[in-house]
Amino acid sequence: MISKRKLTVAALIAVIGAMTVITSYSVTLYRLFCQATGSNGTTQRVAENTSTPTDRIVTVFFDTNVAPGLPWRFTPVQRSVKLRLGEDAIAFFEAQNLSDHPIIGHAAFNVTPEKIGIYFKKIQCFCFNEERLGPGEKVQMPVTFFVDPRLATDPSTTEVHEITLAYTFFESKRPEGAIDLARFSAASPDAQAGAALFAAQCAGCHALDTSKIGPALGNVFGREAGSLPGYPYSTALKNAHLVWTADS
Repeated sequence: MISKRKLTVAALIAVIGAMTVITSYSVTLYRLFCQATGSNGTTQRVAENTSTPTDRIVTVFFDTNVAPGLPWRFTPVQRSVKLRLGEDAIAFFEAQNLSDHPIIGHAAFNVTPEKIGIYFKKIQCFCFNEERLGPGEKVQMPVTFFVDPRLATDPSTTEVHEITLAYTFFESKRPEGAIDLARFSAASPDAQAGAALFAAQCAGCHALDTSKIGPALGNVFGREAGSLPGYPYSTALKNAHLVWTADS
């Protein structure tokens, strides 16, 4: 018969073993919890957008940071985008390695207000991978996302009209399997991404076939920049003598 002392020792060993396992995996478990619940502003990852856009509009601002010791420059190409709930949007971020050797980075992220995390859905993002950037290399990286229309039915988010998506790049602690950021520079033109970018950043002022705040862009090729009457062009644009082409 097993003595009480042996049973007690066995129970203590089991408890210590369980605590060791929990401690070892606590970071992973916490990350999975945040991903599932949106806790602490953790955004969601999805394969595609199957929602229907609504009329409610939100503005998404972008904030970028680099951890101390990482010799990178990291900035958003645009300060913000406006989009309807359920509408795909694309934003670009620029990263440059200021060192003379390759560095692998990893981007941490969140949104504020933090309660929006469960509704902020990313389809494509450099933050999904460990990313390698060559010495002196500069790239522009797209992020494709949408804000779930269910945000409009949540009583706790009725006052939310502005969201901030923030990133901080750190030097990677797990460089295995890193992907080259150079893939973005070598990528072929993407018409769908271009349409989403136009809708997010240009459509407020321009259309292809009608004039809005700015002139129509449908027949812009061959036109000299700043040449149409009736628009308050800057002096620099009027004096640029630039003719719009597929390259310019």
